[in-house]
Amino acid sequence: MDMKQIKTLMREFDESGLSKLKIAREDFSIELEKVVGAVAAPVTAVHAAPVYAAPAAAVASASSEAAVEISGDMILSPMVGTYYASPSPDSPAFVKKGDTVKKGQVLAILEAMKIMNELEAEFDCKVLDVLVSDGQAVEYDMPLFVVEKI
Repeated sequence: MDMKQIKTLMREFDESGLSKLKIAREDFSIELEKVVGAVAAPVTAVHAAPVYAAPAAAVASASSEAAVEISGDMILSPMVGTYYASPSPDSPAFVKKGDTVKKGQVLAILEAMKIMNELEAEFDCKVLDVLVSDGQAVEYDMPLFVVEKI
């Protein structure tokens, strides 16, 4: 399976009534499991970020109860985990507001189940806003960046 198929499978699993799914083929296997009342999609490694056009999406802020209006293209979290803006606490952030990003460039690290997953840009873009802070817990499909495709 390629990453596009895996992402589609994860979305369909999340929307289904299933609580557990296991697929095994010759050289590939994946297990997905949901916990009742929470979103869970264990993945061993992800190297791409989905992007969706969102002319007026409401995004709940982790620091407040209020919803924030966001317009533009967004890069969403492909998994549940912890967001890290830099490779180490004393290193500069991979990207910041106003940066121009090339396809394949690392945007952040998402830690899931003690595995550090690099989140890479799928296209050239300009970062208009970073919506999460370093060390923040993120959920599947949670907006991380507002970007403008170049």
